[in-house]
Amino acid sequence: MHDLREIANAILYVCRTGIAWAYLPHDFPPHKTVYDYYAKWEADGTAEALHDLLRDQVRVANGRSAAPTAAILDSQSVKTSCNVNESSQGIDAGKKIKGRKRHIATDVLGLLLAVVVTAASVQDSAAGKELLDHLAVAHPGVSMAWVDGGYKDEVVRHGVRLGIRVEVVKRIAATGFHVLPRRWVVERTLGWLMQHRRLVRDYETLPQRSRTMVHWAMTNIMSRVLTGESTQTWQNDLLKPDRTTQK
Repeated sequence: MHDLREIANAILYVCRTGIAWAYLPHDFPPHKTVYDYYAKWEADGTAEALHDLLRDQVRVANGRSAAPTAAILDSQSVKTSCNVNESSQGIDAGKKIKGRKRHIATDVLGLLLAVVVTAASVQDSAAGKELLDHLAVAHPGVSMAWVDGGYKDEVVRHGVRLGIRVEVVKRIAATGFHVLPRRWVVERTLGWLMQHRRLVRDYETLPQRSRTMVHWAMTNIMSRVLTGESTQTWQNDLLKPDRTTQK
């Protein structure tokens, strides 16, 4: 019987470093055992439940209620590895990327509320409606959501049916880089995910395993927040909320 904490540490090690399961250092449990737990915890919801418990603790530690009332949606296309089935891939015509797309919803602190993994060819509007469905079920208190211009009117109408007001944050008509209200929060979260080398490219054969790897990356981030540990790049701005009016 292996120490479950060591199993979790091994999964986090793979997520952060990006190595193949078979290359886990020998001071961790056998890689087949670690992956077996990874797959089982994905299937029975343990990984997501652990993530959700940590998210609630981080929200409370930041002076907020555990249940969020607002969300920000965005997506990120990444290339896939050669072991990913062609049927679960696609081409993002806008970004010229063949692979998968992560569609995420965060709260105003940038903590993950919902994630959907699709082929990169799936439009934001189509996946956005599915993402809103997940939000409505998992977080019934959410009544407001901000999105970018890639989400069409059908997403806004779908949000109305779910009791969620969807507001499009438009780009600023000016040259140079500008921080967009609300939108920067979810884009920062996507940046946090890319600090985990396992997520720079999608290596998971099954989309649901890819979704679980996103949960493990956020679990790593939130556990560091709660324990006061730091990393060398994004620790100073971690969980810095939007300065505009929040919910």
